[in-house]
Amino acid sequence: MHTLLTILRTIILFGAIQGFIVSCLLFFSKKSRLSNRLLAWLILLFSLACFNLFGSYQNWFGSPLISFIAQFIPLVVIMPIGPLIYFYVRATMDAQFRIGRKERFQFYPIIVDVVPQLAVIIFVIGVITNQLANRPGPWGAFIDNYNVYADIPRWMSVTFYLWLSEKYLRQLKSRYNGHLNGLALNYNWVRQFVRVFLGFQALWLVYLVPYVIPKYTDYMLDTFDWYPLYIPLAVLIYWLGIKGYAIAQRDLPKRGHAGSASLSFSEIQENLSNLRAAMEIKKMYLNPDLSLPIVSQYTGIPQKTISAVLNQHLHKSFAGYVNEYRVGAFKEKIMEADMNQFTIAGIASACGFSSQATFRRTFRQIAGMSPSEYIHSNAAAE
Repeated sequence: MHTLLTILRTIILFGAIQGFIVSCLLFFSKKSRLSNRLLAWLILLFSLACFNLFGSYQNWFGSPLISFIAQFIPLVVIMPIGPLIYFYVRATMDAQFRIGRKERFQFYPIIVDVVPQLAVIIFVIGVITNQLANRPGPWGAFIDNYNVYADIPRWMSVTFYLWLSEKYLRQLKSRYNGHLNGLALNYNWVRQFVRVFLGFQALWLVYLVPYVIPKYTDYMLDTFDWYPLYIPLAVLIYWLGIKGYAIAQRDLPKRGHAGSASLSFSEIQENLSNLRAAMEIKKMYLNPDLSLPIVSQYTGIPQKTISAVLNQHLHKSFAGYVNEYRVGAFKEKIMEADMNQFTIAGIASACGFSSQATFRRTFRQIAGMSPSEYIHSNAAAE
């Protein structure tokens, strides 16, 4: 049994050591990106918790002086973890994401983690100023009870931000119709990242439910101690240290290149909105001589950006994008037109097609049948 405990504690210690090393590497990395710094803080908080547990096992805080000093230093800090996870996901997917006042406000619940230290400070100051009796017993009992029930808001906070992260990723995938392309590698990583944390939350919940019930609290600690949570936490640190650090060292596309991965989500959406307005409101697709330079001049969007946004985020070429509008216009016109007065070629020409061969080929690619077959199928349906 002693050998097993030694192995388990060594795993926790090595997790803390690796976490400290990786967090330092990320903090001082030449690739000074917000996502790297957020990941560094996340790993550091996990490492401090593991270090604190291992130190208690080894009785590092046994001497009166060190024990007294340790009362003022919060080593188990959980409330910032939820926001760090959510902001890391966003910063990884959006190079333009920044932490402003609204985001910083979400770190304020850290007060939940430092209540024990605040209680110690109040007690010490009260004793020194003769405002409180030098009876630490009730204060220690309060801190012990508080530490048990503080895990409830902690678990809820991390779970809430994981839900926000999942929601953000679903909306992101839906926004690009599943064609993430240049963002696919980052998306796959953060999706895996969130799911691993959801698994840890499930494990934490299984431990937490009996732990917060007074008659089972001591039983849980005496029987299992903290190993069911801290061994997976140490493994999580190893994983983040290896996989997360490797992801953090990848080069991101530079702004100004043909790729649009460096564009923020808001910029991509703005460009797509401007293109849709040019097609749906201005109906530029009706111009048979329409070209990329003409659209660029009208919208003010650089040609390379238009191509990149269409290729990487709609999975379409410029010609394919325009021709979809022309085919859609053709379908609308044949519903209104008297086919005895108009020819297919005439309607196609009115919809912006300058070549009948291009029209027939494009129509079949999009509709899955020839224009004549489409017209007959609609006539039969009527």
